[in-house]
Amino acid sequence: MRCIVTAGPTIEPLDEVRRLTNFSTGRLGCELAAYLTAAGHDVSLLVGEQATWRGERTATRVLDFSSTTDLLKCFQALADESATAIFHAAAVSDFTFGNIWETDAEGKRTELSGAKISSRSGNLLAELVPTPKVIAQLRDLYPGGLLCGWKYEVDGTRDEVIAKAGRQLAECRSDYCIVNGAAYGAGFGILSSDGTLRPCPDRGELFAALAALLNEPRD
Repeated sequence: MRCIVTAGPTIEPLDEVRRLTNFSTGRLGCELAAYLTAAGHDVSLLVGEQATWRGERTATRVLDFSSTTDLLKCFQALADESATAIFHAAAVSDFTFGNIWETDAEGKRTELSGAKISSRSGNLLAELVPTPKVIAQLRDLYPGGLLCGWKYEVDGTRDEVIAKAGRQLAECRSDYCIVNGAAYGAGFGILSSDGTLRPCPDRGELFAALAALLNEPRD
């Protein structure tokens, strides 16, 4: 079966030198791609160019992405072919840079631009604007695919994380959402669109459970 797995962080440029990014090694997505490849599936691994994990990237094909927009373009290019499943584990930035201003002691703003904003500019004020929600666009790109999103949270309670995952399922029309992070607790959970939560204590069980989803009948 043909699968797409995303891994690692996006980067959003302030200028041609500085970047805004997320903490993500890309390890989980790369290991999931290797697991699915070893099981005989045709896997496209989309991995952030700033992913720090240096293990082998085993997949049928490996494509790098940079920004959120670049990742979306990768999905759009692959949409010309049918996909059985999408496992969207990448750490996509929620924000990118808008306008950048230099501010003086009186609060006066001067808008800045250029290939490299000078470090002598003094105090800067940077506007952060929302990035496109990649997960929200995947159902239209892959109407028949099995769509699995991720919800990683560090604040809040376990119930709050599961509730956020449920909203992602409803709003993005995805089939499953994998929850993890400090707010969820140890291990992972696979939340289905009917509200069922399957706990997975470690990555090995998570990968096996996700691979098993490929064999389940779908409407």
